[in-house]
This record gives sequence, structure tokens and C-alpha cells, in this order.
Amino acid sequence: MPNARGLVKIARLGFNGRMRAIWTGSIAFGLVNVPVKLYSATESHDVRMHQVHEKDGGRIRNQHRCQECGKVVDFDSIVKAYDDGDHRVIVTDEDFEALPADDSDDIDVLQFVPNDQIDPIMLEKSYFLEPTSKTPKAYLLLRQTLEDTDRTAIVKITLRTRTRLATLRVCGKLLMLQTLRWADEIREVDFKGVNSRAKISDKELEMSAELVDSYSEDFTPEEFTDDYQEELRKLIDAKIDQGESLDVEEAFGEGEEGEEPSGDVIDLMEALRKSVDSSRSKKGKKSSGKSSSKSPGKSSSKTSEKKKRTG
Repeated sequence: MPNARGLVKIARLGFNGRMRAIWTGSIAFGLVNVPVKLYSATESHDVRMHQVHEKDGGRIRNQHRCQECGKVVDFDSIVKAYDDGDHRVIVTDEDFEALPADDSDDIDVLQFVPNDQIDPIMLEKSYFLEPTSKTPKAYLLLRQTLEDTDRTAIVKITLRTRTRLATLRVCGKLLMLQTLRWADEIREVDFKGVNSRAKISDKELEMSAELVDSYSEDFTPEEFTDDYQEELRKLIDAKIDQGESLDVEEAFGEGEEGEEPSGDVIDLMEALRKSVDSSRSKKGKKSSGKSSSKSPGKSSSKTSEKKKRTG
């Protein structure tokens, strides 16, 4: 029986171990068409869990029960409705089909904008675009043009009957499409604290910049992992091996005790100073650890050379 990690991997890849295209069409701008296939660029690594009956392990099945008559309703008898508290309007499949939805197989380019004009808060799901033409020259030309001009294409695409706004940009050797939120979906806020006139001294700003500098590194995504999901997989694997007799506390132990959360910082300068010192000491330990791992080899070689000379 495969362990939890193996099951997750199988679930990710599917039975044939290949990604499946979710859309096929063309990028259209002017008189140029670029045939492409669309693939989801991301996947969840979460372990999938099910609800079961604690007594016998049977799977829990959800039922659709009408709150008016109390009867279980078949899926074919369920329709959608809009309810604002005062009015309830039933919208049937025929109503949805009558809407002027765009069923085009084109990714229509609307405009090209500078890369830095796309606020990350607008971005939603990401997709890879694969060239499907026998001669992918048009795909390569569009990719090179976007790269050379530092531009992102704003496009329109219909996915699963919904027309979406999206960006089309270069991602390494690929073209990537990222769906966008509409402008009215971004909330406008005005928090009281951001309008404060609290005075920041030059020394505080200098210390804060020094703290930022002490933490500054190049971002490497592979260095970060989902600790919770990794521990969950270990727990499932251990339960598969040992059954319900597994002592969780003995197997995993208690987590490392972190610093207790503090209240409001009274002395900001002192907190900044301590933070800088702590960051420096951690970096010092890392660098000393690397150097010490190399030093035994060098010392042993020097010792052997001395023995040879004295011998």
C-alpha cells in the first residue's frame, strides 16, 4: 500500500502522469493568430482528507435537504436563485443560456501595458500556454517582443462560460496567462492608523533600514516548505505503519517553544537594536557552521603532513 506521500503524488499527476490542457484556442492580435493550449500552472500540495463516521469508519455523504418540506432533493430538481432578503428570483439553465456569453476560442489582446502597471492584488490564477502549431514561430515572436519591450498584454478569455480579464506575459521560456480581478472587486479601505502623524526620528529610520539590510537576501522559493503539511504526511505514514496505537506526543514530541507574544512596543529603538543584534548573531552562526564543516578536513591534512615530515 503506498504511503501518504505516494498517494498525494499519484493524485497530483493523474493516471497517465501528464498535465491535461483545460482550454484550446488561439492568441489573437491584429491579423496574427497564435495557436495554444492552456494548462494550470499551480497545484495544491495539501493532503486530501475525508469525513468518516468515528464508530465504523464509513464515509459521510452530504444530502441536499429542502428546509421547507424536509425531503431530500435530487440534483436534477435543484436550481439556482438570487435572494436579497426581500426578493427571491429563480434563475434556470435556460435563463443562463440566454445570456450573451462569449464562447470564442480566442484569447483577444485588448492592449499592451508596461509591466509595472499591473498591481499584484489584481492577479488570480496562473496558466501556462503551450504552442500547438507545427511551426511555433508566432509564439516565439510574441514572447520575444513582450520581453524586449517590457510589456504585458491585457487580454480577454472565456473559461467555463465565464469571460475573464487576464494578463499575458513572459515567464522564462513560456508565455503565461494570469486571470485578473475586476476593478470593482478590490476593496477601498481607509484605516485610522495609516493617517497617524506620529513622528519618526532619523535614528529610528536608520535602525529600521539596518534591520531590513540584515535580513536582505535573494528570494529562493525552494528554501521554504509547508511544515504543517509535511508533519501531517509523517503522521499519516506513522499511523499506516503503527495503527491507532501510535503515541503522537512520543513520535513527534512537543514543538519548540517560541518567544511569548509581547504587547505594544514601548521602546521602539530598543526593539530595533535587539532585532538587529539577533539577526547578526544568527547570520554569524550560519557562517561559522559552514566554515567549521570545512576546517576538520584541512586540519587533518596538515597533521598528516607533519607526521610525514617527522617520520
